Amino acid sequence: MNITATHRPLAGRHALVSGASRGIGAAIARELGSLGARLTLLGRDAAALAHVAAGLDDAVVATADVGDAASVESAVAAAREAAGPIAILVNNAGVGPSAPFLKTSAETWSNVMRTNLDGTVNLCRAALPDMLTLGWGRVINIASTAGLRGYPYISAYCSSKHAVVGLTRALAMEFVRKNITVNAICPGYVNTDLLERSLENIMQKTGCSREEAAAPLRATNPQDRFVEPEEVAAMVRFLCLPGAESITGQSLALAGGELQ
Repeated sequence: MNITATHRPLAGRHALVSGASRGIGAAIARELGSLGARLTLLGRDAAALAHVAAGLDDAVVATADVGDAASVESAVAAAREAAGPIAILVNNAGVGPSAPFLKTSAETWSNVMRTNLDGTVNLCRAALPDMLTLGWGRVINIASTAGLRGYPYISAYCSSKHAVVGLTRALAMEFVRKNITVNAICPGYVNTDLLERSLENIMQKTGCSREEAAAPLRATNPQDRFVEPEEVAAMVRFLCLPGAESITGQSLALAGGELQ
């Protein structure tokens, strides 16, 4: 038995995770690292990325603004030089401000699209040529249940995540015969810093307590709880390992049965 292949099945694979400095991205990095992947942690906060990388065996840090194509190209080139061609891309970087549609400024709308959609596009453009060269690849886009249904007060976020789901489906079909799968994971509300900021925003605007702010968000999940980052990481793990070769073009809801 090949112990390395059994316990570190992604050994030799280079995985790039965007938005890896905290929350979902950090959990995904830890999961892929435990499987033996060489890691590039990409984000804008070098110090926070370095803190995550310090707890991993084989990780490098790359800073970039994902919405800027030139910044992404430069960061990916450096990552490729350090750790080899990219075999796994996890597009996790994102922003999610909330406001009524008529109070969502053009600047806010553009920033959400630039980060959530353009950032995903830019990283796919930079990484997919490596996967074609390798003859193997996994692209996993962290979308949201907001990419599958509508929610009030987050019209920009919903629009961006719906676009990411559409991009996922299109790329899956374009690369379907190249041994490259492209999927989206669509969590409900996840227990992260982003959720905390949303709760603080609700509390400031309404004067309610944290529990009062959290209750209606938590109730969207029929299990009456928030998803944990490690659950998203476990889904990423599944999509990267043998047995998931036929899963592509899918938008996998991780929301306690909210969407069926």
